[in-house]
Amino acid sequence: MPYYYKLGEIPQKRHTQFRQPDGSLYKEELFSTIGFDSIYTNAYHINSPAKIKEISPEVEIMKVEEWKEASLRPYHFRTKPAKKEGDALSGRKPIMFNNDVVMSVCRPEKQMDYFYKNALCDEVFFIHEGTGTLESQLGYLKFKEGDYIVIPRGIIYRLVHDTEEARYLIFETTGPITTPSRYRNEHGQLMEHAPFCERDIKAPEKMVTFDEKGDFIIKVKKGEQIVSIHYEFHPFDVIGWDGYYFPWIFNINDFMPITGKIHMPPPIHQTFAAPGFVICSFCPRLLDYHPLAVPIPYNHSNLDSDEMLYYVDGNFASRKGIDYASISLHPNGIPHGPHPGTVEANLGKKETVEIAVMMDTFRPLKLTNFAREMNDPKYYLSWNETEPIELINEGQ
Repeated sequence: MPYYYKLGEIPQKRHTQFRQPDGSLYKEELFSTIGFDSIYTNAYHINSPAKIKEISPEVEIMKVEEWKEASLRPYHFRTKPAKKEGDALSGRKPIMFNNDVVMSVCRPEKQMDYFYKNALCDEVFFIHEGTGTLESQLGYLKFKEGDYIVIPRGIIYRLVHDTEEARYLIFETTGPITTPSRYRNEHGQLMEHAPFCERDIKAPEKMVTFDEKGDFIIKVKKGEQIVSIHYEFHPFDVIGWDGYYFPWIFNINDFMPITGKIHMPPPIHQTFAAPGFVICSFCPRLLDYHPLAVPIPYNHSNLDSDEMLYYVDGNFASRKGIDYASISLHPNGIPHGPHPGTVEANLGKKETVEIAVMMDTFRPLKLTNFAREMNDPKYYLSWNETEPIELINEGQ
């Protein structure tokens, strides 16, 4: 996230002597991006972060298995009944992917008993259910329902949930997650017309430093491989840091929707940008106020992108087939639009109360075997319904 932040103890100048109480030097570590040309953070460790005790010879493979028989059609995936399984890493069930992003759902049944680092990808967790703490070497962050947790690559973390129910939507991206450039000025500050600002963003709020010895495992994922690296000291031995590179949280309920006199297109809901795709937030908002407005999405052909919508909250039960935690996918090549009855039913409506997360990609998405297990095979026929549907379903 491009703004300056600091936490804990740091010296006045970078790359200068900074001593521990026993007289030894703290070990400085630079987190740099695009070589040395983009944002960075300097952190100060009690121990050398390069001092490895052991690397386990076993290599775990976390492979995304493609549903090769999936054809071109609109899809609906029912993820609500997904079983609790694994933890915030091992319990991920990839649903769709391409060369830019892997999107998964996760209902962890246990806590992570190790530390984790994604060496290749940034990660975004959308917290649909549950509360807890993101623990990282750059500090702790409390999270709650509706939070997007942005975790840049290379950050060592552990996701600890403190509720029995936890449900996450996860994006793993090969490029950095940023705020949309059209909402930032030349200095990186979010502008007045942006639907959120820096006040809405939570940075690590508590510096927690451990000076402990033992056997501490960090699972490092790079591509499909996960390697377990052992250290003889706790990885959260950072005494302080400063810079622009750190995990952060934005809550979907702090998104301030942009509205218009006639129906506004989905880019106004954009929340994050990444190479090859965007993430948008659909939130409760007033509807169009032109006297002849049709306050519901028009038929749309995605000529350059595939469109995914994850249903978070709202009156989706009134729409046949769509449920809490449902995922719809409308791929390039097939028009999509309002279900029969929705246009007339919504004329004159003043507001919508739905909450949903959308992803638009600019490369075709492939589906996984997990998606096949959750697939509603008759969804593509649902435009043949004749019963009126009362409420708006924004992404359809």
